[in-house]
Amino acid sequence: MTFPKNFLWGGATAANQIEGAYDVDGKGLSVTDITTAGSLNEPRYLTYKLNGKLEKTPAVPGAGLPEDAVGAIDPNSYYPNHVAIDFYHHYKEDIKMFSEMGFTTFRLSIAWTRIFPKGDEEKPNQAGLDFYRRVFEECKKYDIEPIVTISHYEDPLYLSEKYNDWQDRKMIDMYVKYATVLFKEYKGLVKYWLTFNEINTALLLLNSFGNADADDAAYQHAYQKLHYQFVASARAVKIAHELHRH
Repeated sequence: MTFPKNFLWGGATAANQIEGAYDVDGKGLSVTDITTAGSLNEPRYLTYKLNGKLEKTPAVPGAGLPEDAVGAIDPNSYYPNHVAIDFYHHYKEDIKMFSEMGFTTFRLSIAWTRIFPKGDEEKPNQAGLDFYRRVFEECKKYDIEPIVTISHYEDPLYLSEKYNDWQDRKMIDMYVKYATVLFKEYKGLVKYWLTFNEINTALLLLNSFGNADADDAAYQHAYQKLHYQFVASARAVKIAHELHRH
């Protein structure tokens, strides 16, 4: 048996895992930007300010920041994604190595806050749009087909705080606006889109960590989030199909 000629062979990443440059060229803060590193003995933490004081809370699935808290960077904490492998500045070398490894596809995600730093701006951040265009063009140079995830665990921090992590229907419109910009901007460069990464983890992680009962508010939060994300995904898919018919 052999793989078919058009088989897509490659690897997968997420923007928050590889890009670094978390505050470069107009990028806003995402929820992952306030998530520290963890270890065998220490959990990952979310860092925030409450009444002007820096605090932290374990980054437990289903749990968010305390009421009235505002996500903030702690200069004494280590945030792995702030630098990562600095793909933002080294994407050309990295994509070249992908080609040398025999990749015919590269699954990556777009950082929402590179395109809309807060999430509710009228116009997108041109520097962010230009960066991903360069990445996709570099992929095409090596005949690597990009598979692009629109949302991969890094909602804009501003929106997450304002709408309590997808607990408001207004998040749907914010997401759809963002996705529509991507579809139009990269038409002809990106053929394959994924709306949300592992959308089911909103529930799976709660079950895995055993930190909430079936009737707990955390489950209600997760189901509401999933409902709005499913609607947002369906609307984005419909728009993508309409745009790519022409």
